[in-house]
Amino acid sequence: MALSFAALEAGLAQLPPPAADNGSVALVVVRPGVDRRETPDCVRLTVESGLEGDRWSLRSGPDPQNQITLMRSDTARLIADGQPLELFGDNLIVELDLSESNLPAGTRIRIGTALCEVTPLPHTGCSKFRARFGGDALEFVNGPAYKALRLRGIHVRVIEPGEVSTGDAATVVSRPT
Repeated sequence: MALSFAALEAGLAQLPPPAADNGSVALVVVRPGVDRRETPDCVRLTVESGLEGDRWSLRSGPDPQNQITLMRSDTARLIADGQPLELFGDNLIVELDLSESNLPAGTRIRIGTALCEVTPLPHTGCSKFRARFGGDALEFVNGPAYKALRLRGIHVRVIEPGEVSTGDAATVVSRPT
């Protein structure tokens, strides 16, 4: 059952502040096809295909601005309310502050051995998010009070290829000046 907006607000208020600079990867998710999810321990990120094996690279004219998606693990657990975190469809569930103030577009993050860059493209959720987690959850992540926190997540593109495993560091390397 989906949580109400009020329950999500109360839950968010109880969460400790996320790591600003030195976080970690809590879960890796590959989407090989529509509504299919795999959670390997390790994946390769490349400039050409994003997360290898993910359906992003199979799209017609894939856009590097939405190559890989990240979502905060504590927020995902709150919204999922006991459901598997891979339902979100985000490639990397991380323990890191994804807010606009902490990770503005152009910020570079070392995730495992790969180097990624935050893109300006907003990640706002879709009809699948609404169907899985409810209208209140979609309103919550996109509402004016929380939009800058990017509770739904962010997009990154791969700058340098590398390996990413569950438990790896997700470290801010640089922010735009």
